[in-house]
Amino acid sequence: MLAGIDLTGTTAVVTGASGGLGAETARALASKGCAVTLAARDVAKAATVAGSIRDAHPDATVDVGALELTEPASVHAFVRQWRANHDALQMLVLNAGVMASPLTRTAEGFELHFAANHLGHFQLTMGSLDQLRAGAPARVVSVSSGGHVLSPVVFDDIHYVTREYDPWSAYGQSKTANVLFAVELDSRHKDEGIRAFAVHPGMIATDLSRHLTRESIEQIVARAEGNGEPYKAVDAGAATTVWAATAPELDGSGGVYLADCGIAPPIEEGSPGYAAHAVDPVAARQLWDVSINSVSEDDDEEHNKAHAGEQ
Repeated sequence: MLAGIDLTGTTAVVTGASGGLGAETARALASKGCAVTLAARDVAKAATVAGSIRDAHPDATVDVGALELTEPASVHAFVRQWRANHDALQMLVLNAGVMASPLTRTAEGFELHFAANHLGHFQLTMGSLDQLRAGAPARVVSVSSGGHVLSPVVFDDIHYVTREYDPWSAYGQSKTANVLFAVELDSRHKDEGIRAFAVHPGMIATDLSRHLTRESIEQIVARAEGNGEPYKAVDAGAATTVWAATAPELDGSGGVYLADCGIAPPIEEGSPGYAAHAVDPVAARQLWDVSINSVSEDDDEEHNKAHAGEQ
């Protein structure tokens, strides 16, 4: 995906970069000269990844930042520190996530999947808009999943206050939110040179599956392979994310769902593809409004403008 591409002089932030797809994405970008910040809740693990990248690529510029996406104060702190040390951002890769967790709520009362997979990334992106504008042409890559087909965003009860909790519908709802966010972000900011993409990386064995039993994993793999989607190695899984962040052939594109290093079709026309509820522009705008009202207030100008309806 990076053959012939020189990323010298560019910057990237990759969330969830302490292992799995995030670490591989960071390694690939840094190998081509991009200055990469590994954002992770486990700073020690991320530092180990950063060290391995430097060992393999001695000229690489890699740093580490603490980021707990379910804690607004942590997101604010990361954004402030990153903005203090960087003027421009070309690639923001929203990779971190949780899957099929038991019912868990954040301090704000938000369901964990929605908070970690969507709201924290929304807040991070809002706080990074000035740097993305300065880095334009810039790209935001929202790592979703084919699991988005499991549920639309249920706006009447996003956080399972009245409906029965199901870990897979919660995961699916958050992955739909990842796609809708890319659709609306691209619509709002493409004229400023900021393009957004949603990505389905495929079936990969990473720490994301830590809440699953062996039987559940075997069932998921069998179902995916039955649909013509084989298991991938981590580097193959990261390929579409890297392609989304860097591919010249995507210049001028945005707001689309990518899989297997291509623009995916609607799910009715093939697999993997996207469900109609994940690209609905009305739902995308509604999600934006819900998200603005959910992230905590601070001194961030972009958040305050969006909250006031100025964007």
